[in-house]
Amino acid sequence: MKRRLRQFKSSAKATARFMRQSSLTRAQVRDALRLLTPYDTGHPLVRIGDPGDGGYLLPDDLDGLVGSYSPGVSDVLTFDLDIMNRGVPTFMADASVDGLAQGHPLAHFDKLFLGGKTGGDVISLDDWVARHGPDTGDLLLQMDIEGAEYETLHHASDATLERFRVVVVEFHSFNRITEPEIFPLYSEVLEKLHRHFAVVHLHPNNCLPPVNVAGIRLPPVFEATFLRRDRVSDATPRKNFPHELDSRNVADTKDFTMPRFWSG
Repeated sequence: MKRRLRQFKSSAKATARFMRQSSLTRAQVRDALRLLTPYDTGHPLVRIGDPGDGGYLLPDDLDGLVGSYSPGVSDVLTFDLDIMNRGVPTFMADASVDGLAQGHPLAHFDKLFLGGKTGGDVISLDDWVARHGPDTGDLLLQMDIEGAEYETLHHASDATLERFRVVVVEFHSFNRITEPEIFPLYSEVLEKLHRHFAVVHLHPNNCLPPVNVAGIRLPPVFEATFLRRDRVSDATPRKNFPHELDSRNVADTKDFTMPRFWSG
């Protein structure tokens, strides 16, 4: 952990240096961050999966889903099991493992990584959804793929994204948004998600401490839950940080909350 913290401090110093040396302004970064403002959409949040890492808060608007796509497999499958126990077929993918730690009649596994373009052991989101279907009906996406989420979402078509009623993403290395060569990708992904979805929940992963990003103390790793805009009838900025159902990702590490930047 000490080695990881040293690397984190070095990254924070590099980020500050990039901000000084580039034409990227603090206002541009803060405008991009505002795309993550979470809203109360009238749907109460429910916890899917056990407390701790691997469980997420979703809007209670899951009835009628015809499929769940869950790239990034570990030995913790409580989220996927909860979804499958609701009768939703679940498609999982990860080239770093040979199979699932636990079977289920509605579980499907591909030994592939998710990425921007299909090739070798990588498959794009568009191609993965097309491979399994179904062709109609709302889907769920829960993605924890260690940084590949940006390229995956950048290359995903609007038509594919619109298939998902609910999207849950764990964003990694988010403190790099201030780097000039990184900002265009990160901000484009946030803008694309903002077009189709409203943010309904944010939760920090306490595996790393917060860092100053454009004057805001943000966690480098955090979970974000999105609800497709056609499911939103009314929205007001969410003020309850943390939510009563939130729990630490790392049980024996100090927790912290998301900043009040987005509140009210």
